[in-house]
Amino acid sequence: MRVLHVSSPSGWRGGEQQVAYLAQALHSMGVEQVILCPEGAVLAEKMMAIGLQVATFDHSKFRKIKLVQKIRSLCMEHDFSVIHTHDSHAHTAVVLAEKFYTHIPPAVVSRRVDFPVSRHVFSKWKYNHPIIKRIICVSEAIRQITAPAIQDTSKLVVVHSGIDLSRYSMTPDRQHLRSELNLPPDTILVGNLSALADHKDYPTFLRTAATIVRSRPDVHFIIAGEGPEEKIIRELITALQLHDHVHLLGFRNDVVQVMQSLDVFLITSVTEGLGTIVLEAFAAGVPVVATRAGGIPEMVIDNTTGLLAPIGDADALATSVLQVLTSTSLSHSLAEQARKLVEDFSFMNTGSETLAVYKAVIEKE
Repeated sequence: MRVLHVSSPSGWRGGEQQVAYLAQALHSMGVEQVILCPEGAVLAEKMMAIGLQVATFDHSKFRKIKLVQKIRSLCMEHDFSVIHTHDSHAHTAVVLAEKFYTHIPPAVVSRRVDFPVSRHVFSKWKYNHPIIKRIICVSEAIRQITAPAIQDTSKLVVVHSGIDLSRYSMTPDRQHLRSELNLPPDTILVGNLSALADHKDYPTFLRTAATIVRSRPDVHFIIAGEGPEEKIIRELITALQLHDHVHLLGFRNDVVQVMQSLDVFLITSVTEGLGTIVLEAFAAGVPVVATRAGGIPEMVIDNTTGLLAPIGDADALATSVLQVLTSTSLSHSLAEQARKLVEDFSFMNTGSETLAVYKAVIEKE
């Protein structure tokens, strides 16, 4: 079996991490792969580092045309069994390649966003195009949201994203971040490690922080990530007078160490395909407080593997965080149950289930 993965972003966020995990898992299973991504993409560097074949396209101008042409040339050069697209632009490029060229193999689409397919004619066309044999949804929530736009809903399958659990086998160093920030060893840390993007709803995170600080001034808050919302976040920190309590860390390579430094992981997203960063918190043994966004409730089972609150409800989120901080038994119970659940979310499991999807597609061709 030979698979062409198509990924159009040049940066490094959750989606690109999942492509990397999938490729790594399939590589260990003996699947031949080519990773197609933009020149200079972080994904390209990481894939080449583990010995995978990478092809790139120039994304400076006319990126869609160049991506379509590159897909065509690779399909002429290689006998691919399946093309797997990992984002909307890649999906579009593959259906256009099939329209204008021959020798394009069947395609599998990954869908990670928890909002409906656009009602635009083109969107409906590309999702129902005959070359698209399966649509992999990373949560049941996404499957349900996507289904109304799909003529043949048997094409929709759920394959949860996974993480590398082995990264959390080391003994946690709770002082890793406290030392860096010159905080006392017993400082309580509540944090999130996600892109500074609109759908992460950091304003609610900060309003939750402001509510907590009024009764627990000993609590500090961590935001690790970068993105377009940074200016808004900084302005709100000033408006809420949280300078002494909120620490913006920027992009971090030491996600495991930062996560293991936290006492509570707080995620306030308004939309979330699955939210694999929640799985990272589970693996780190950090109790989770989250909103009921997208696929999050498929992992965070309220009062069992974490605590859930309505989207945008800072008061409810603050109450839940304070519950965890004031009850050692609750904190330990949530972390213990979450650790058990996360065993089912390894990236190797994701790879095995995805490989089964590929085989089902190939058998029908």
